[in-house]
Amino acid sequence: MRRLRSGFLAVIAALGLVLASAGPAPAAGPITTAIYTADPAALVVGDTMYLHTGHDEAAPGGTNFVMRDWHVFSSGDATTWTDNGAKLSISNFGWAGADAWAGEVEPRNGKYYWYVPVNGNGAGWMDIGVAVGDTPLGPFTDAKGGPLISDGTPNSSPLNIDPTVFTDDDGQAYIYWGSYYGLRAAKLKPDMVNLDGPVVTPAGVTNFWEAPWMFKRNGTYYLAYAANDSGCSQPGYACIRYATASSPLGPWTHRGVVLDQVTSTTNHPAIVEFKGQWYMVYHTAGAPGGGNFRRSVTLDKLYWNADGTMRKVVQTTGPGGGGQPPTGTNHALTATASTSYVSPWETLGAIKDGAVPTGSADHSHGAYGNWDHRGTEWIEYQWPTARNISRVATYWFDDDQGIDLPASCQVQYWNGGSYVDVPGQSSCGVAGDIYNVTTFNQVSTTRLRLKITSRSGYSTGVLEWMAL
Repeated sequence: MRRLRSGFLAVIAALGLVLASAGPAPAAGPITTAIYTADPAALVVGDTMYLHTGHDEAAPGGTNFVMRDWHVFSSGDATTWTDNGAKLSISNFGWAGADAWAGEVEPRNGKYYWYVPVNGNGAGWMDIGVAVGDTPLGPFTDAKGGPLISDGTPNSSPLNIDPTVFTDDDGQAYIYWGSYYGLRAAKLKPDMVNLDGPVVTPAGVTNFWEAPWMFKRNGTYYLAYAANDSGCSQPGYACIRYATASSPLGPWTHRGVVLDQVTSTTNHPAIVEFKGQWYMVYHTAGAPGGGNFRRSVTLDKLYWNADGTMRKVVQTTGPGGGGQPPTGTNHALTATASTSYVSPWETLGAIKDGAVPTGSADHSHGAYGNWDHRGTEWIEYQWPTARNISRVATYWFDDDQGIDLPASCQVQYWNGGSYVDVPGQSSCGVAGDIYNVTTFNQVSTTRLRLKITSRSGYSTGVLEWMAL
């Protein structure tokens, strides 16, 4: 995850649905609707999948991460999840003071080692500590009494976060970590709490930013990681790229993008096989009340090509849930639509016809498009009397020609005298093939507007725009 630190913007960064029920939640959405979760690590033990996650506690509209503990979720079917509670916290490390960021649990010798980045009380910024427990649910205690990796570790990363640990068939364990394009790796001693040899800089990992995830399949080593280059995401967002190697320390060969950008600026992968099916676990910020610092973990199935490359994951469990529109009263159905410009052959009314697209290229029910206009255009709803609205859901049109997914968007409302930005707006998502849900503090208004800014050289379009 990209991080913010007292007065320092690390850069807009690696899921978030809101408070509802504390019980098990179906996986056609987030793994829980009781808290905000992020940075998943997946572990399979017997017939159970465990997800060790971070816990977002930022207030609505917060502009920094507030993370003080980690939770453990479990499932026997990768569909229904149980929150087993906070099983590790900053207070478990006497030498740490803040920032319970992205970690991972690795089994060894009948124990479970939880590697986590924390903000130490000593010199430097982020350190990586390790806790140990007898089961995937703990209880966990500090296994070392100090950092495993710190700024003082020779050749450490520019930012020591996001550890992933992998044990090879010969019993040798490896740890990868880093951020700010500083991927690092090292062997671990059999005790799992000390490095075994020097820290190395893996070669061949293209556009690495953070959040590495290491695993092995059919004799090939795979390294997935968050990247934020313009070739896979809009500025400030991350996608998930991956590379392969014939040995655990590389050199690596880049293979492509396996997960497109999501509704949160950060992106964090975990890839695991469970009961014969592979899964990509990740987080987004498209849920009601969610945002870049209030995320929620979800997962989707991952499939393989015959040559061992991964197919790009289809985000079916995004903010709409299974590709379906979010629930609630859709005030768009009773609104009058208008726009700054619509192409003569397109249909503005399609944005409120209630049709459920099969993907962003599906204009079988018509589509709004503004080709060949560039820059910022808008669509608008108007009602004869005020409506109470606290979120919108936008399904973008992308014809793979002159109309593309937008660079950015902004929701505005009429305050009686002019258009102003809605208060407390979460990320205005621009992902394809899903309902991008944008939440904000409830407004009572007779007009709602969506400003859409195109990518360079393209126009934009919308299949559905819901006002809820």
